[in-house]
Amino acid sequence: MLNNTEFRKIAHQVADWIADYWENVEHYPVKSQVKPREIYEALPEEMPANSEDFSAIWQDFQQIILKGITHWQSPNFFAYFPANSSYESLLAEMLTAAMGAQCMIWETSPAAAELEEKMMNWLKKACGLPETWSGVIQDTASSATLCALLSAREKFSDFQINEKGFESFTNFRVYASVQTHSSIEKAVKIAGIGKENFVQVPCDEHFAIRTDLLEKLIEADWQDDKKPLCIVATLGTTSSTAFDDLEKLSEIAQKHHLWLHVDAAYAGTAFLLPEFRHYLKGIEKADSYVFNPHKWMFVNFDCSAYFVKEKEWLIRTFEILPEYLKTQNDSLVNNYRDWGIPLGRRFRALKLWFVMRSWGLRGLQKRLREHIQLAQDLTRKIATHPDFEILAPTTLNLICFRYKPTHITDENLLNTLNEKLLQTLNATGKVYMSHTKLNGKYTLRMVVAQTYVLQKHILNAWQLIQERAEKLQTDYLENF
Repeated sequence: MLNNTEFRKIAHQVADWIADYWENVEHYPVKSQVKPREIYEALPEEMPANSEDFSAIWQDFQQIILKGITHWQSPNFFAYFPANSSYESLLAEMLTAAMGAQCMIWETSPAAAELEEKMMNWLKKACGLPETWSGVIQDTASSATLCALLSAREKFSDFQINEKGFESFTNFRVYASVQTHSSIEKAVKIAGIGKENFVQVPCDEHFAIRTDLLEKLIEADWQDDKKPLCIVATLGTTSSTAFDDLEKLSEIAQKHHLWLHVDAAYAGTAFLLPEFRHYLKGIEKADSYVFNPHKWMFVNFDCSAYFVKEKEWLIRTFEILPEYLKTQNDSLVNNYRDWGIPLGRRFRALKLWFVMRSWGLRGLQKRLREHIQLAQDLTRKIATHPDFEILAPTTLNLICFRYKPTHITDENLLNTLNEKLLQTLNATGKVYMSHTKLNGKYTLRMVVAQTYVLQKHILNAWQLIQERAEKLQTDYLENF
């Protein structure tokens, strides 16, 4: 066990290691190269009976744990959507961990509650959201979406489901596109609505929801004695960053008296840029909205910004006041334990504050525009290459493409070829990318969004993609 003197010495060593790690992280294999169970088998079967020297723990961290880490902060990380950090965010997280505050109510740390309220107002204004809305930090967009569905459920039932259960309240229906995130279906199941009542609506050629089909499905459900409850709009789908027509969806939601939840988990950061706010047209008619600063705003995981038009529906859905949590200031402050699912809450607002003050709005905008420009430049290179094909519009900074040699037309073969190409690329340790399927086509996804990514990383990745594709064609197709 460490004492203060030992901690002070070791903490300096760890801080130096962190600085060295970030300086050199691009040289690590991006995707962990270990085999399944390799880390587990390297660890003892039981906890030690006696205290171990920290030097031994630190050695095992570097020799066992580190090789099982996929390096999300590498500028060669192009997979999924990012979970970015920054020096400022990291410093705030260190302080948060040191203070160890449990920020469930105002009284347990007034600064946490009031800073959170102010940071949500900063974000609201910076992103062009309605001024009258209220915001709260959730851990993830998945939790925020669940909060939205539960609030919609309770509003519809006048809070009778919370009181008495689902008796007399069945056949709720929730609508979203086939391209919506899997967390929507998960929330539907957890909220007790049932997977069979989750209606996934087909998309158009740009992978946005077909609003004409949506309205027909809602009208058919009303006639079939169903209870349409909620529409989930997606601004920036996971597979291709497609944007649903929010203005049309808001009109449909108002016409049929449905809750409208807007999932902008990744792309919402782009609304710091005025040139992308046309996608927000109609937002004032929505009921709830979420985006993740922990994806593309350089605030480390976890930090999800959730906004609601009427906070009363949210608070009444979740509030509970046992005697041991009552305080004399309850009517004067925000007790955020009533704004979401968990009672316990971390001091997440601190890292938002550090990042927004240190970068400033213009600094954040500059970096976002750089990422978007890098992605657009690479999209043009891919589109003009005779053996590659762009499969979806590069709306922001996600590039969806595939390897498609001119002499190959068999779709099954192309799918197999691209799957092998992705495996080959990731096995090099030089880049990490992920995939999806668009119109049945195996699609490579390359997200240009890591905090400190530069043009050289993009050009190196593109060169590697071309080299591995050419080698794959030689090695694989000749034996096919």
